[in-house]
Amino acid sequence: MPRNPSTGVYSKPAGTTPSVGQLIDPVPWNALTTDLGNEITNSLPRDGSAPMVAPLKAASGTASAPGIGFASIPQTGLYLKGGGLLGFTQNGVDVTFDHAMVYAAKSGDYTAVAADDNAVHRFTAAATVTLTAAATLGASWHYVVIADGGDVTIDPNGSETIDGATTLVVPNGYSAVIICSGSAFFTNKVVARLQQKADSSAVGSFIDGLTLSNNVANPNTHIDFAAGSARSGSSFVSSASTMTKRLNGTWAVGTGNGALDAGTIGANATYFAYALRKDSDLSFDVVFSTSATIGGVTTTLLTGYTIVKQIGVVMTDGSSVIRQFVMYPRDGYVYVTPIKEVTGAISTTSVLLAITVPNGVKVKANLRFMFTSAATTASALLSDPAQGVLVAGGNDSGGNVGTIQVASGFAVGADEIWTNTSRQIRQVSGASGTIFVWTDGFHFPCGRIA
Repeated sequence: MPRNPSTGVYSKPAGTTPSVGQLIDPVPWNALTTDLGNEITNSLPRDGSAPMVAPLKAASGTASAPGIGFASIPQTGLYLKGGGLLGFTQNGVDVTFDHAMVYAAKSGDYTAVAADDNAVHRFTAAATVTLTAAATLGASWHYVVIADGGDVTIDPNGSETIDGATTLVVPNGYSAVIICSGSAFFTNKVVARLQQKADSSAVGSFIDGLTLSNNVANPNTHIDFAAGSARSGSSFVSSASTMTKRLNGTWAVGTGNGALDAGTIGANATYFAYALRKDSDLSFDVVFSTSATIGGVTTTLLTGYTIVKQIGVVMTDGSSVIRQFVMYPRDGYVYVTPIKEVTGAISTTSVLLAITVPNGVKVKANLRFMFTSAATTASALLSDPAQGVLVAGGNDSGGNVGTIQVASGFAVGADEIWTNTSRQIRQVSGASGTIFVWTDGFHFPCGRIA
């Protein structure tokens, strides 16, 4: 009788338990010796000289007493976990292995779930990744985000944090490894270290892009900022997409929201634009102020932000709406409609003339002129106030509005002239007459390289 396949118990054939003087029946004894030979053949040699010919059925075991162990260390080996999973144990302690890495490309917003443990997701466009609650994901859950087409914002569940902040922005071209502690999220700090490296080793100051323009839908109140970056010393910020801010509202984070550091939009005013960097996630924003310097910006609404650099300027007219302009690379501004500044008297006495350019800073104004006088061979001279009082005429400081050849005729001219910080230039002529002045635009140097 062979071994019971379910229990492994061998029962010898009946009639094979002899007594003294009994005549041996060859049938059961032959069956017994056949069984013994078969079982010896089916046994696994301890010296490993022969392999198994069927599956080995081990006990399920536990982490402290594995189904397959070692004679010298019986607490190390293999056991059967719940759900039919294979478990590994070392010295009675369960050994955990990572899930298989899974790659996927994403083109929009996504919610990361428990099944994304050890996943790598490449985002081909700007997106927001919402993280499931940390308690649900569990400690040691980890996930890789690659931003490859736009900034990717990591947004933990509810009030949970990532690296101590409510959100984290992975800039386009960067990646981040996100780890769950069971109650919060952390990263490998690559983004922060790269940013710190960029800041600490930075030299100089510049703006690349971030050009200003009147918003198409709301040109009187809204300003668009093109994608780009700005640096001032060790501070750097960049934006991969266009941002819109409005001057008819106080500052609030994000595109389409208010931009003023304080107060309300005024008539015939100058507003300077400043690039902001959010300290927690390095994201870009813009604030407008009437202050021509960073030190004068009201920062009450800007908690958690660093003012990086002045990046442009806009002006309002007498109706408190933004003057229409076109901005060119390297900080050139041209008014859509030239501004006629004056039709007035001019004489041999040098006087200051206010024009429509930013107030509080020196700019190079782009001007055109017409001059008429009853005197002939007279010219007019418009100049930088820093040059002091000049005398118009060929024997003195010359002119830039031509020379009257016929009494009461007209001479024309054009020039680029630096102003003082009160928006003024100087005017003088070789003889009394009338001057006409138009402002086409100005150059306000902020350090833009493109």
